[in-house]
Amino acid sequence: MSGLITPPPLRNDCFALPAGVHWTPVDEALALLRERLTPVTGSETVHVSRAMGRVLADDVVAPRANPPLPNTAVDGYGFAGGRPEGPHVLLLSDERAAAGPRLTSVVPVGQAVRILTGAALPTGVDTVVLQEDVTVADGQIAFNGPIKAGANTRRAGEDVHKGDVILKAGLRVTAADMAILAATGVDQVDVRVRLRVAVVSTGDELVEAGETAKQDQIFDANRPMLLSMITAMGHVPVDMGRCADDRAALSRVLDDAARKADVVITSGGASAGDEDHVSSLLTEVGAMQMWRIAIKPGRPLALGLWNNTPVFGLPGNPVAAMVCILVFASPAMAQLAGAGWVAPVGYDVPANFTKSKNEGRREYLRARICDGQVDVFGSEGSGRISGLSWADGLVELTEEAQQINKGDLVRYIPLGSYGL
Repeated sequence: MSGLITPPPLRNDCFALPAGVHWTPVDEALALLRERLTPVTGSETVHVSRAMGRVLADDVVAPRANPPLPNTAVDGYGFAGGRPEGPHVLLLSDERAAAGPRLTSVVPVGQAVRILTGAALPTGVDTVVLQEDVTVADGQIAFNGPIKAGANTRRAGEDVHKGDVILKAGLRVTAADMAILAATGVDQVDVRVRLRVAVVSTGDELVEAGETAKQDQIFDANRPMLLSMITAMGHVPVDMGRCADDRAALSRVLDDAARKADVVITSGGASAGDEDHVSSLLTEVGAMQMWRIAIKPGRPLALGLWNNTPVFGLPGNPVAAMVCILVFASPAMAQLAGAGWVAPVGYDVPANFTKSKNEGRREYLRARICDGQVDVFGSEGSGRISGLSWADGLVELTEEAQQINKGDLVRYIPLGSYGL
């Protein structure tokens, strides 16, 4: 594939919830996002050296087998055929096979040749005996059987055959994937154009770090956090700065963000109050859905389209904003980027805390692994930003009422499972 190919835009109703839904369970919200979101990025061809971290647009086929020729897995002596139990003596060739140019001489039946790890097997060799099991003297080798035919060797194509699909479309290329690309001689790959994600902070109370903050102002913590998370997830962050609580100004910022990015993430102004301009502007253009999700921490999640660009309106509280981008925006952005739906992997870990949980909402607690158990942050207050820095994961508690005691198994999701 060459050049850029642009997929069709999302439908205006892609975020619409079924009629009559008031509080949406987390799993139901995730299922709806997974069903309705499709990739919005085009594709391009890049040299394989630039493939790290990119999402593959097409399957990658091996142009060459790995290994290309049969070779030895050990240092030893090669010959033809296996040997039964008992002592064996073979004449030793004066030549030697090593990694690099293949030894072109044919090893006669009944003779052996010195061979080093990684060397292609010469004609007449299909079996290798370890050098530690061999005595060498007077131009001969002696060893004890049994040894099976083909022992200590690798077949041509044993790892990958020419024409095999080695990496599937939608995979985000890792360092390990770079190894198989290189080993099979891949030169170029078709990848998705990186998803561009614009970030806007809203609120009259916000000031930039380094500025002088009045007593009634706070430093903008959300934008640095969200921009960093987007980078870690493999997307391209687009910093749209801060916007005051002003409808006209926010409208202009959203116009600019929609031109520059594939997705827009806002923090603050996503509820239904007088100064919640993200919600009101999306409603005004007829592309707003207020998802009242049964989650803690978190408030209603504003979802919509602005100039055909998806908008995720996150809560202004940093703790709730981080939980919402991890739980909802992270897999959604992976889907939009062409990587498919990437669900986090959690583990059952003994709790080192006690908690009585009410029925109704799914809860995410800031958590940290210590000595094989999981602790949770001392306060569940969503204004305690220090808990985000302290945590290395989240404990997920399902909607049911629960009494958790020390030693009970709880689901722990490491932040690394979200790409952080």
